[in-house]
Amino acid sequence: MYVQQTANHSHLPAVLRTFAFSLGIAFIGTMAGVFVPPAMFLPLMILEIGMLLFAFIIRRKKAMSYSFLFAFTFISGMTTYPIISHYLAAIGPNPVLLALATTTTVFTGLAVYATTTKRDLTFLGGILMAALLALIAISIFNIFWPLSSTGMLAFSFIGVLVFSGYVLFDFNRMKQHGVTAEEVPLMALNLYLDFINLFINILRIFGILGSRD
Repeated sequence: MYVQQTANHSHLPAVLRTFAFSLGIAFIGTMAGVFVPPAMFLPLMILEIGMLLFAFIIRRKKAMSYSFLFAFTFISGMTTYPIISHYLAAIGPNPVLLALATTTTVFTGLAVYATTTKRDLTFLGGILMAALLALIAISIFNIFWPLSSTGMLAFSFIGVLVFSGYVLFDFNRMKQHGVTAEEVPLMALNLYLDFINLFINILRIFGILGSRD
C-alpha cells in the first residue's frame, strides 16, 4: 500500500507543470483575443461551456487528453480577454496586475496549506458543489435581472470563498488519494478552473471598489 501511494504522489509535480503550462497557453489565448471579432465571443463561450460539460461527463469513463486540456485553456484565455480588457479600461493596468498578484498569493498559500496539513479536507466537496451551483444560478439570474454593485460585490466575495475552498479541496484530495498518470490533465484542469475563477472574482472586487473612488 505504501509503495502504491508513493507512486501515485509522484505525479503531483506533473500536475503542477501541466497546470503552469495551461496558464501559459491561456495567456497566449488572451493575447489572441485581441484579434477576435466581438461577434465571435459568444460562440466561443458556448464552445467553452460545452467542452467543460464534456470533460465533466467523461471524467469517470476515460482519461482526458492533453490536447483537449490545452485547447480548452486556449479558448478560455480568448473568452477571458473581454473581461480583462474591460477592467483595463475601467480601472487601469495596476489594479489588474494587483488582482493577478493577489490571486497568485492566495492560490499558493492555500495550496501549501492543503498539501502540508494533516487534516482531510475532502469533506468540503459536497458543500462546495452546492455553493457552486448556487453561484451559477445567481449568474443566470444576473443576466435577466442585473444585481446592484453592492450585490455583485457580495457575489464576488462569495465566489472568492468558494474557489478558495476548491483550491484547498483539490490540492488536499491529491495529497490524500494521490494522482495517477492518466488523471494528470484532469487535475491540471481543476487547478486551472480554480485559479481563473478566483482571479476573475478578485478582479471584479477590485473593479467595483475602484469604480467607487
